[in-house]
Amino acid sequence: MSRRQFTAPTRTEEGPPDDTGCTILHVDMDAFYASASLISRPDLRGKPVIIGGAGGRSVVLSATYEARAFGVASAMPMARARRLCPQAVVIVPDHRRYAAISEAVMATFAAVTEHVEPLSLDEAFLDVAGAVRRLGPPTLIAERLRDTIADEQGITCSVGVASTKFVAKLASALAKPDGLIVVPRAETVSFIHQLPVGAIWGVGDKTEEHLHRLGLRTVADLAHTPVETLQRALGDVAGRNLHDLAWGRDPRSVVPERREKSIGADETFAHDIDDPVRIHRELLRLADRTAARARSAGMAGRTISIKVRFSDFTTITRAKTLRHHTDVSREIFATAVELFDRLALQRARIRLVGVRLEGLVPATAAPIQSALDEPEHGWRDADRAVDRASARFGAGAVRPASLIPDSGTAAAPALSPRLPAAPGRRPGRNPEPTAT
Repeated sequence: MSRRQFTAPTRTEEGPPDDTGCTILHVDMDAFYASASLISRPDLRGKPVIIGGAGGRSVVLSATYEARAFGVASAMPMARARRLCPQAVVIVPDHRRYAAISEAVMATFAAVTEHVEPLSLDEAFLDVAGAVRRLGPPTLIAERLRDTIADEQGITCSVGVASTKFVAKLASALAKPDGLIVVPRAETVSFIHQLPVGAIWGVGDKTEEHLHRLGLRTVADLAHTPVETLQRALGDVAGRNLHDLAWGRDPRSVVPERREKSIGADETFAHDIDDPVRIHRELLRLADRTAARARSAGMAGRTISIKVRFSDFTTITRAKTLRHHTDVSREIFATAVELFDRLALQRARIRLVGVRLEGLVPATAAPIQSALDEPEHGWRDADRAVDRASARFGAGAVRPASLIPDSGTAAAPALSPRLPAAPGRRPGRNPEPTAT
């Protein structure tokens, strides 16, 4: 929704909107993946940029606002995005960078209040009621957060300040990009009643169409419809919830530190493939990415699963639970290969593969067991050295040799199904971490 389509709370003669009792903040990074990717490409600022795989079957992870003006949106097929905005520059995602910036942003939130509820890498709710005496009114806290994130991370964020989570999230969305909207408690109803019904949290396209068929187009229309009518049309629970939200009633509190239940990555191939060597190579890449994300989040998991999608879109998953928690790339890769090889596929055409680490717990709460044959300074230390190098020099600074693109005409080295030897042992044909 354009910011011109609603009336934001205005400043009074005495100053900014009254934020008394408005202790809920929703902070959302602006075009996070795109903004983070442009930190090292300042020459592309102000231009249409799409973040995603270069292949035509990839999907858009994010896009700059310049690209969004052409209709490009997250989760859109890349082929369609390129047709809508052929002049856009496509940048491959840098997941290590995103995780590092997200961790730093969440640390900034934690310095303000312990009541932080992350919703994803790039947004969170904060309850700053306990920080007001120490840091000042909610509006001032929001402004300081925006300044700190911009100064320290080089990206912008938008903030909604309100008395409830629902209204704070609405406000942050309407403040984008790089804005701040405060909704005084006394103006909550008038603020939300001017909005279209599609702005309500939980109203998707189908529900919005249903409400339109009933003649309900604004939140005010919804609020003044008897709750019994909404319940007959949408169901008891949904009808009651929408009626409550239409009057600004949202009793939910900020739930601190909601942890991810799993971490993973998948890849859709540019063309269906049936070569197990190439599948093994992709499993290595995905296992490395998954493990790096787990270590960045300070998590470890016991269950490793793979996903395989065939050319007819049939999808199967397989999982194995280990005897101990892990965040080691090599161990996740070994299990993923084992699960894939057990499928005994005979030249099946494969469209997508994925690797996921599940059963997550904080790594500090689950000491990770070393393999009996692992040297004192083994793969875990090697992984952390790779993390440090990637943080300093960028993703891909160190990676297995089989994942290094071949600059010549020959194909990239094939990945042997066998695992690489542990550090300190004689390497075979398998990939070893190599600086690039």
